[in-house]
Amino acid sequence: MTTLDQPALEQLRSGQLQGSKQFQLAAGLATFPDEIFKLADSLEILDLSNNNLSELPDNFSQLKQLKIAFLNNNQFEEFPQVLAQCPQLSMVSLKGNQLKAIAPNALSPNFRWLILTNNQLTELPSSIGQLSKLQKLMLAGNRLRSLPPELAHCHNLELIRIAANQLTELPAFLLKLPRLSWMAYAGNPFSQIDKASADDLPLVDLATLEVGEILGQGASGVIYQGSWKSNEREQPQAVAIKKFKGEITSDGSPLDEMQACIAAGSHPNLVSVIAKLDEKADRHGQAGLLFELLAQDYQNLGGPPSLDSCTRDTYSDDTRFTLDQIVAIAKGIASVVAHLHQRGILHGDLYAHNILVNPQGHSILGDFGAASFYDPLHQEVAQPLEQLEVRAFGCLLEDLLDRYISDDNETTATQSSLRRLRQIQKACMDNQPGDRPSFPSLCQALSQG
Repeated sequence: MTTLDQPALEQLRSGQLQGSKQFQLAAGLATFPDEIFKLADSLEILDLSNNNLSELPDNFSQLKQLKIAFLNNNQFEEFPQVLAQCPQLSMVSLKGNQLKAIAPNALSPNFRWLILTNNQLTELPSSIGQLSKLQKLMLAGNRLRSLPPELAHCHNLELIRIAANQLTELPAFLLKLPRLSWMAYAGNPFSQIDKASADDLPLVDLATLEVGEILGQGASGVIYQGSWKSNEREQPQAVAIKKFKGEITSDGSPLDEMQACIAAGSHPNLVSVIAKLDEKADRHGQAGLLFELLAQDYQNLGGPPSLDSCTRDTYSDDTRFTLDQIVAIAKGIASVVAHLHQRGILHGDLYAHNILVNPQGHSILGDFGAASFYDPLHQEVAQPLEQLEVRAFGCLLEDLLDRYISDDNETTATQSSLRRLRQIQKACMDNQPGDRPSFPSLCQALSQG
């Protein structure tokens, strides 16, 4: 994506950038640069994040080809109503502004992806129910006290983040949405369940750790390879160290993630939590956990959704799976999610990009950034929550089956197994949440060969 600095603006004025589809500018802007209108016939992605903008011009809709607008980390207090007049606009991100209000006519029915994370919203307009194409709604880190019941009309909604708000109850209508698969709601008054304690974990001083290379990073923190010199062992122990960033992410609070990691307990398809970093001993007061270090042959099963795929994971063109790998992955993930549900944990982000897998198909489910707690004995809430996550499992299984390595010499048994897996996948994605199988029944079905 080209960055619009001063030389680029001169190029724009002179026509050298005519026909460009993407632009990005972070230069402390307080007003919208009119030069951008020179790209009105071609511009599809505009990123004006990290500026000081508080409004957009009335003629912004001249950008008639615009599909995606990033306006993160600016000074907007009201959702720009002119965005609803852009005929092709389907994705809008206003994360990290100062939004306090959204006018009823500010939301376009063409919006598929709406990111309003980390603002000051106390309510949403009822007109959000008219967004029939909406698939992804990010609302974590606001001040919402309720959600409008009209949101129940958004039948294409697949992912919602409402963590770290002021909600006093989980809206029941969300659990009836036919396609909802990924949800995070931790950090609300209704979800304050004391489910985990780090008191039983050893406290680790950073002085006893040797921090190595970065293994991975996400919105909530960074994972490092490390070595821990504990008093119980003569030799240092190889570990993975996750340091949490602390601020609100698109999923919610990293501290809620840490609590869920601890509460998840032990399972063959989870990475074991070994210890907790001593925040008092860290000069930055940074929270963190130590995990067992996995073998190097574990790789991410897939990549995160793209701007085009919206809610579905991405895979390289050469990604393929054998039937044995598909069955092994499906069994492992179904088993570990059933384990989490027994402990009253909704993972909330059951995706291939949060799963590590080795060549044999042994899988490890990670990233609890969207995890939320619930009472598994309260069946009126527990069952629909769990069936919501069943659909996420169905999406995962569909991805695996779509990338099956076909063989001209397939046996009758192989073809029968594939048909059974397709039937399971379709049952998991039933538009009637109550008709989907439970995870215990999935585990049983997947174990039948």
